[in-house]
Amino acid sequence: MQYGICPLSIVPLRFEPHDPSEMVTQVLYGEFFKVLEQRKKWSKIRLAYDQYEGWIDDKQYLEITKEEFSSLQKITPKFTADLMDFVYTEQEQLISIPLGATVSSALFLKHLHEGNITTGKQGKVQLITTALLYQNTPYLWGGKTTSGIDCSGFTQMVYKINGYSLLRDASQQATQGEALSFIEESEPGDLAFFDNKEGNIIHVGIIMKDNYIIHAHGKVRIDRIDHTGIFNTETKEYSHQLRVIKKII
Repeated sequence: MQYGICPLSIVPLRFEPHDPSEMVTQVLYGEFFKVLEQRKKWSKIRLAYDQYEGWIDDKQYLEITKEEFSSLQKITPKFTADLMDFVYTEQEQLISIPLGATVSSALFLKHLHEGNITTGKQGKVQLITTALLYQNTPYLWGGKTTSGIDCSGFTQMVYKINGYSLLRDASQQATQGEALSFIEESEPGDLAFFDNKEGNIIHVGIIMKDNYIIHAHGKVRIDRIDHTGIFNTETKEYSHQLRVIKKII
């Protein structure tokens, strides 16, 4: 088995091995992974962080050894805490990196990072502070950055930056944590999940105080939430039907 690391800012991970294929998620700077299958120009990978799988262009990652992969797994993760950040290469070139990029990999890549970082588990209140950094980010299916993000990418990144692991998709995240019986039991930072008419989990957001929720729907926005679901403060209609609230922390 082979291994790899992302030396670029944001790389798409696709459902199938060709450029027009659906982007299922993104590989951010410093993320590393196992290579499951290789073709002429594409590799199927499994991300070390959340075990998510997809196809990446061979030109957009560096191969590493099994020993290097193991060493990276042992490093205490450090993530960028700034909306705009950079690393410097040995050739004195700049690479822009997104909020939440894994800068603990910079030394391995022989890059210099001088920006603010976050590491270790932060207090639950910090989740909302981080979530607000993404406010007004446009919705992007498969996105994980302030340039574009989807609902579960948003919740995953907010938790990741604060030292907590979530799976990638909303339906996967709904299997984590402890279910609450009533919305009144929730605290800021808890996750609310929403389903469709078939009962499938299709959306997730982060509970705020005073019955508000921050979530990615068109953009990262703040709306009201009650026992029925999310009430869109602009359209004056319910946009999502509440299924369950989970306490992760």
